[in-house]
Amino acid sequence: MVLRTLGIGLAVMTFVACGNETNETPDRRAVEVLPDAVPLGVWATGESETDWFTEEAAERGLEFVHHNGATGAFHYPELFPPGVALFDYDNDGDLDIFVVQGRTLDVNERALESSGQPLATMNEGGRLYRNELVGDTAAGTGLGFTDVTGESLIAQTGYGIGVATGDVDNDGWVDLLITNFEPTQLWLNNRDGTFTDISRESGISTDRRFGVSAAFLDYDRDGWLDLYVGHNVDYQLDNGIECGTIADARDYCPPETYGGTPDRLYHNEGDGRFVDVTEAALGDARFGPALGVASADYNGDGWVDIYVANDGTDNLLWINQQDGTFRNTALLSGVAVSGLGVTEASMGVDAGDFDNDGDEDLFMTHLTREGNNLYVNDGAGMFQDASVQSGLGVGSMAYTGWGTTWFDYDNDGWLDVLTVNGTITARDTSSDQPFPYDQRKTLFRNLQDGRFGDVTAEAGPAFTLSESGRGAAFGDIDNDGDMDVLVGNDGGPLRLLINQLNGRHHWLGLRLVDGNGRDALGARVGVHPPGIPTRWRRARADGSYASANDPRILVGLGDTAGSVVVDILWPSGRREQWDEIESDQWTTLQEGEGRAVAP
Repeated sequence: MVLRTLGIGLAVMTFVACGNETNETPDRRAVEVLPDAVPLGVWATGESETDWFTEEAAERGLEFVHHNGATGAFHYPELFPPGVALFDYDNDGDLDIFVVQGRTLDVNERALESSGQPLATMNEGGRLYRNELVGDTAAGTGLGFTDVTGESLIAQTGYGIGVATGDVDNDGWVDLLITNFEPTQLWLNNRDGTFTDISRESGISTDRRFGVSAAFLDYDRDGWLDLYVGHNVDYQLDNGIECGTIADARDYCPPETYGGTPDRLYHNEGDGRFVDVTEAALGDARFGPALGVASADYNGDGWVDIYVANDGTDNLLWINQQDGTFRNTALLSGVAVSGLGVTEASMGVDAGDFDNDGDEDLFMTHLTREGNNLYVNDGAGMFQDASVQSGLGVGSMAYTGWGTTWFDYDNDGWLDVLTVNGTITARDTSSDQPFPYDQRKTLFRNLQDGRFGDVTAEAGPAFTLSESGRGAAFGDIDNDGDMDVLVGNDGGPLRLLINQLNGRHHWLGLRLVDGNGRDALGARVGVHPPGIPTRWRRARADGSYASANDPRILVGLGDTAGSVVVDILWPSGRREQWDEIESDQWTTLQEGEGRAVAP
C-alpha cells in the first residue's frame, strides 16, 4: 500500500510477530496523511525515453544462479543468503564482484533428487568476477565480467551467507571475509590476483557459528581495521523442530525457536592476528539474532560507533567510549524499538544524512505488515522515529525488506532509498515454484522535505521482477557517475541494475585513501558546492544486508557545475580541506596532501 494523493485520515493494521510473518497479533497503528500531496509524475527526474535502471547481469557475463539447497526439510539457513560484494580486488580502478553460494544442507539423497537442483551446481562455492571495463571509463564503455574464481584460489567451503571487504594488513589491496553457516573465512589478497585463506592463523573464530553481516572498522584509531561480526541464532541441522503456517502448511521456523548467539568483536593486532575482545569491549551484552550491521559516527564525537539490526529483539547501538570499549545506548537513544515501543524484525540497515543536516540518520527494513523504519538523528546520537510522517513506513507495509542503502540515484543532492524484498513465509504453497518467497523491489525518492515518494513504477521493468531478494550492494560499477545496484536473490539469478540517469545532474566522485594507503573506511566528507548547503557523506563498505558496498563516495550536485571545496574528517582524527576539486569526474584524495584544518 502506497500513500500518494489521498486527502483523508487513514488507519493501517500491522502485525508484530518477532521475526515470523503471521496474521495472529494485530497492532493498530495510526498513520498520518502526508500533507500537500504531490502527483507521482512530479517525483520523476524529468521526461525520459529510457528506463531509469536496466537489468544487465547476463548481458555483462554474470551467469550466476544461487542455489539455497532447499529440499523441503526447511533448514533455517536456507532463508538468508546470498550476500554480494562490490570491491576493486585488482586495483585497476573499477569494481569487481563476489557473490556467496549455497549448497545442500540435507543428507537425504532422495530429497535432493526430487528438488530438481543439480548437486554439482549446488556445491560450486562463491564466485569472483573480474570487471573488464576498458576504454573511456567516464563513458562506461566495455563493461563486462569474467569468472576468475579458479585462478583466484578462493574456495568457499561453508554454506555461504554474507560478505565483507576491507584491507586488513594495510598493503593497499582489499581483502575478503565470507560469513557462513559454518566457520567464517578470511581471504588475504596476495596482490597478484590470488587470495590465501588465513582464517585459522589470523584468529578469526573457526568454530561453527551463524555469521550474517560483518563490518570492518578502526574503532580504536590505531590505523588497523578491526572486525565486528553479527551472528544470528544457535541452529543445528538435527534440531528436529517443525513449524507451520496458520493454514497448517510446513514452513520455516521463526528465530526465537532456536535462541540467539553472541556477536563478536575482533581487534586487529597489526601483525596478521585478530584477538576476540567481545567480553572486554562490549561487556555483559544481551545480543539478538543479528541481520544487519552499519558502522558510523552517530553522536558526532569523531569516533566510529556500531549499529546492529536484530530480528525480533531490541536493536543495538554501540557508542564508542574512546577507550577501547562500547556502551549500548539503543534504548536511551530511541533506536532499540519502534516509536510505539514495539520490537520488530529488523533486517537490512544503513546510515546516511538523508535530510542534509550533517548527521547520520538510520533506515532499516522489516517484515511484511511491520513497515520499514526511519530514525532521524538530532546530531548528538538521539533519534526520533519518523517512519509514519516520511511515508517510508506505510509504503513498505506489503513487503519484507532485506538489502537497502541510502543512495542518490538521480544525483540531485538528496539521498533516496532502494529496498530489496522477499518474504519468509511461502506466498503460495500450492504452486510449482521451488522457492515461493518472492516480492518485487521498491524505490523511494527523497522529496527534500522529510517525505519520500514511491517511484518504483517509473524505475523500469527491472523493478517488476518478483524474486526472493536478499543481499544488495551499491556502487558506480561502470564509472559513469551514477549509482548502480547488484542484487543477490535467494534461490535465483544474480541481478545487475545499471543506472541510466547519468547526465541529468552534476556529480563528484571521490576515492579516499588514508595515511596507511588503504580505503579510508569511516571518513566523513563535506562537499561545499557554491550556493547550496554542504553535503555530508561517509566512506564505508558495510550496511545493507550481508553485503559489501563500493567504498568510494559519490555526491550528487544537482545543477551545480564546476569545482567544489571538499572537507574531510579522516578516521585518524585529522581534518583537511581541498579548495578546487572538479566535478563530473572521479578523483583520489590522499590523507596528508590537503590543507590542515583544526578538528
